[in-house]
Amino acid sequence: MHQAVRTPNVAFWIRWLIPVVLVVGWVAIAGVGGPTFGRLDEVSSNDQASFLPTGAEATEAREWQQKFQDAGEVPAVVVIESPGTLTPSQLGAAAGLKTRIEDLGVGSTVAGPVPSEDRKAVQFIVSVAAAEPAEAVEELRSAVSAGAPDGTQTYVTGPAGLAADLTGAFAGIDGILLLVALAAVFVILLVVYRSLLLPFAVLLTSVFALCAAILLVFGMAKAGWIQLNGQSQGILSILVIGAATDYALLYVARFREALQHTANRTAAALAAWRASFEPILASGATVAIALLCLLFSDLNSNKALGPVAAAGIVCSLFAALTLLPAFAALLGRSAFWPFRPKLQPADARGPELVTGLEGQKGLWRATGTLVRRRPRTVWVISVLLLVAASAGILQLKANGVPQAAVILSASNAVDGQEALARHFDAGSGSPAVIVSSQAKADGVLEAVKATDGVGAAYLLAEGSVPITGAPGAPTVPAVRDGKVLINATLDSAADSDAAENTVAAMRKSVVQTDPGALVGGVTATALDTNATAQRDLATIIPVVLAVILVILMLLLRSVLAPVLLVASVVLSYAAAMGVSALVFNHVFGFPGADATVPLFGFVFLVALGVDYNIFLMSRVREESLKHGTRPGILRGLGVTGGVITSAGVVLAATFAALGVIPIMFLVQLAFIVAFGVLLDTVLVRSLLVPALAYDLGRRIWWPGKLARHDGQAEPGRAPVAVRAG
Repeated sequence: MHQAVRTPNVAFWIRWLIPVVLVVGWVAIAGVGGPTFGRLDEVSSNDQASFLPTGAEATEAREWQQKFQDAGEVPAVVVIESPGTLTPSQLGAAAGLKTRIEDLGVGSTVAGPVPSEDRKAVQFIVSVAAAEPAEAVEELRSAVSAGAPDGTQTYVTGPAGLAADLTGAFAGIDGILLLVALAAVFVILLVVYRSLLLPFAVLLTSVFALCAAILLVFGMAKAGWIQLNGQSQGILSILVIGAATDYALLYVARFREALQHTANRTAAALAAWRASFEPILASGATVAIALLCLLFSDLNSNKALGPVAAAGIVCSLFAALTLLPAFAALLGRSAFWPFRPKLQPADARGPELVTGLEGQKGLWRATGTLVRRRPRTVWVISVLLLVAASAGILQLKANGVPQAAVILSASNAVDGQEALARHFDAGSGSPAVIVSSQAKADGVLEAVKATDGVGAAYLLAEGSVPITGAPGAPTVPAVRDGKVLINATLDSAADSDAAENTVAAMRKSVVQTDPGALVGGVTATALDTNATAQRDLATIIPVVLAVILVILMLLLRSVLAPVLLVASVVLSYAAAMGVSALVFNHVFGFPGADATVPLFGFVFLVALGVDYNIFLMSRVREESLKHGTRPGILRGLGVTGGVITSAGVVLAATFAALGVIPIMFLVQLAFIVAFGVLLDTVLVRSLLVPALAYDLGRRIWWPGKLARHDGQAEPGRAPVAVRAG
């Protein structure tokens, strides 16, 4: 009697209250997280310090350099250029700009004007606040443009100008990026489901997951636990939308299957949750832990992205496992309107499998037939294609790119760098910075001047004024804790290979005079970043592979299958990088790639590539327990083929949306991940992995129980009818 009274209440609670509470809870999270999206700038910085390698010589030199400057200031270089020789009146007007710049109050010091040898340009060095360089640079540009001599062109460049334009490249992009990604996903979902309600349910799941991620990331950044920048923000939005949609696709596929076997929408939602929980959890854990491996990096930019992206994946996982099932329980078959799944009669719920192809139609039946008839031929040809594509990786030039090439949109700072190179020493806008002990400063200065590739070098007095020996120039250097600062102007552009060679030679020469001397600056930072990126590759790649391997072993209860799956995604990564290198060099005409591109490409492609293998092989294992390995492989391929392909297209489309941000690194990452995901989805997951597993048969599960008995007697390759169950 007691049970009879409780049952209706329990049923009501499960069918209505729990789903409604979950939806209301997520709406509350979105209500707080949505407005926080516009506040990320409060805790975000695109300052160069957020990208510097931890513990590198250039980083130490920068910390010392800040002691000689007013707190938190960076130099801006004002360039006034004339097509012909500047007249005395023009030079006088340029000199008058110094007072105008000083009156702006954007910085503590203004040095100049310094005319070029060809008398076609002059430059000023202005120290501006590092906290808000964009505002200071904008004021400088307006003031200089208004007061410049007639017939001249003005630029504000240098570290401050480049930082301002980099910030501008990200400004307003978040909203555009999100709209592009959501529009692409919505169109794909409409095509996949041919439903009007379901795409909105999936998109709401993705958007609410992003709101939760933004709230979490904002809180961590506000507390000082992570360092957020525009690069991380852009990747966060794309990753959350793509991952949440992928997990949603897997759940919805299981929900559709469940609705064919029960009229109870709540039972169907719970059955789909139980069936998809393990692969979604394993997938999310794999990606999140792989991203957290970036914390082992010595590059601040990598460290920053790891926890930010991992937080996004965790929020995507929770939204897919809570909010979407709640939508499913409330909507039931109506979610698929107008093509609602029909309830199958008990005697029509599938024949006993013999080959695994029964009941399949179209593309995936044809693919399964090919795998069944020629498994070895299919996987061998697939491997050869991937190996051939991998050869292009030898042409990848991932050793950094010139500053002028980083920003792909119009940039006054980039144009200014080119103007500097036309009229001054090519490296004058970004000098090398040498920190030396006061006692050995003279010897270090001479060693710097004697280095090939150095145009000029001088000690700095207070206010970053050079000690030049000219009448009226300061004669006493600035000293901080027994250290002095030396600036060296390079003959080559600061972002060139020649400049890096000069800095490397300078480091060797100055330590012979002062073992504690440090060489920093823009060129030294690029040099140290490249070296650190190479070390990161050697450190992080093995860690990521080990983590993924362990998770796959736990999920599949096997050793051989995880090893082969990891090998397949590594080969897929190499092929994607090889093709990308050819496209970057010969189609886009990029001068190279950032040193961190191979690592970021690896982490995203390997982690996300394993995602689809998890979706496939977890279903294959489930089917193998019922029907045997070879029929289970074909069955798993058939029932997951459309879902995983749709998920791959969604993820590729969302990452491709990163291309709207005019930053070379993000454009390159967008192409690498989008192409790599499609390659992995179409070739590796659809052909290579199923064919290899089919060829190996139940040995693929070695040393697990399925390797000895998988529900099907396998005399050679002859399929044997078995009973499901």
